[in-house]
Amino acid sequence: MTKQTVLGRVTQLARANINALIDQAEDPQKMLDQLIRDYTNNIAEAEQAVAATIGNLRLLEEDHREDVDAAREWGRKALAASRKADELRAAGSGADADTFDNLAKVALGRQLRSEQEAKTAEPTIASQTVVVDKLKSGLDQMRNKLTQLKSKRDELVARAASARAQNRMTDAVRSIDVMDPTSELGRFEDKVRREEARAVGAQELAASSLDAQFEQLDSLGDSAEIEARLAALKSAS
Repeated sequence: MTKQTVLGRVTQLARANINALIDQAEDPQKMLDQLIRDYTNNIAEAEQAVAATIGNLRLLEEDHREDVDAAREWGRKALAASRKADELRAAGSGADADTFDNLAKVALGRQLRSEQEAKTAEPTIASQTVVVDKLKSGLDQMRNKLTQLKSKRDELVARAASARAQNRMTDAVRSIDVMDPTSELGRFEDKVRREEARAVGAQELAASSLDAQFEQLDSLGDSAEIEARLAALKSAS
């Protein structure tokens, strides 16, 4: 995975519009679960690639520091050799002075080469630093997106569970609606009312029979009274 590919994928994923994706999904929860898996995998891959890019940058920086340090050290050696040559030449040792001057030239040549290598590496280090900064920023955005995805998924699951619970409650309430004649309670109430009606009918029937018996008894009493009075009339005459 090249640095450009990593940067492109990180940027694309970091810019993903979660709400738009949810709106387009037939099953938002499944879509979010899949996105979470994809994001987690992509983040893991990107982290490895970014770590490698950072590692390469650190190696370049270390080489640059070594070149800078080497240039400084060769400059110090060149200065020391040049001073020694001046001392020997002042003392009349021209041949030895030339030897140290040659050493100074060698040191200066190596100093120059180290400086050139350090200078050559600087643009690459600068550009790679920009890339690494972008990759780090993109990774942070991806991690934030992953947090958003998990939060959205949890919110969606909670809302779905709440909706299911509300539907179950509504169904339960509907099943025991006392005003609904088709409910179990309504049917039971209708049965009780019919039983009560039969009891009232039986009571009325029983009362009617009793009244008839009392009327018959009253009628018998009247007949006896009449017979008694008739007998009294006859005995008087």
